Amino acid sequence: MQDSAHAAPRWLAYLLLATSMSLVGSYVALSKPLVAVMPIFLLGWLRFGIGALAMPHWLIKPDHEAPMGRNTKGLLFLESFLGNFMFTICMLFGVSMTTAVSAGIIMATIPTAVALLSWLILRERIGRRVWAAIALAVIGIGLFTIAKPELSTADRVDHQNALWGNLLVFAAVLCEAAYAVIGKKLTGTLSPKRITALINLWGFAMMTPLGVYAAWGFDFLAVPSAMWLLLVFYALAASVWTVWLWMTGLKTIPAARAGVFTVMLPISAALVGVLFLGERLTGLQLFAFALCLAGVLLATLPERFRTNAPN
Repeated sequence: MQDSAHAAPRWLAYLLLATSMSLVGSYVALSKPLVAVMPIFLLGWLRFGIGALAMPHWLIKPDHEAPMGRNTKGLLFLESFLGNFMFTICMLFGVSMTTAVSAGIIMATIPTAVALLSWLILRERIGRRVWAAIALAVIGIGLFTIAKPELSTADRVDHQNALWGNLLVFAAVLCEAAYAVIGKKLTGTLSPKRITALINLWGFAMMTPLGVYAAWGFDFLAVPSAMWLLLVFYALAASVWTVWLWMTGLKTIPAARAGVFTVMLPISAALVGVLFLGERLTGLQLFAFALCLAGVLLATLPERFRTNAPN
């Protein structure tokens, strides 16, 4: 992976964004077996620690990069607090109480959440089509929340706990939306590699007190070796690969257009849940998923070109 002073070609930026969200969906689903064998705060702390060990050289300021101002430093902290620290806590607690398929369906609303935050924070105008997409997303989440998950394994999820899990996953959606909006601002002043390393370092600092407390007295030898391998993949995917891919793509693609590619997150999470974790979709969940994806398309598809537009 190499940063460049120039933005990536549009087709490559699209590929980077799609790959980033596919990896996010994968580790959201695969984190479910991890939280079954390890305390959540310990898992989050180890994730940031492994990420920090993987990219210390990315912390070095490139010669062409201007010194960071107070505003940039504040945005970096918010990016890490919301997009790393709070997203990790909400997502891990959420998937521990609900299913991977559930998490994937709820996360289908990320593009709509990005549009809402753009309206609230950036004061961007939202048309009737986007409001309709928001309504579809809300209806989809509501239908999904009242649908009892149907699993083919013995590991069934309690319906009341699943409700709280779904709410926590939705809180993670809001954190991810803030991450997308703030990230676009940061790519104008910092390189993708440095953003990745700095927000991970902030995340490690914030998670350390909770992680040390969770590690005290924990039996590390009781964790199966396969789970340690999965932890390494989770840490590298969450702290390094997905962030670098997303920030690099954002250098070329506007944040609203980039939001289209978050559809890869729920799709990959649902596929991992069905193919590897023994879950399956019910009819009502499929309908809810369809509503959420319809909202995604309605909110993010570009407007039609006018036939009389000048060349």
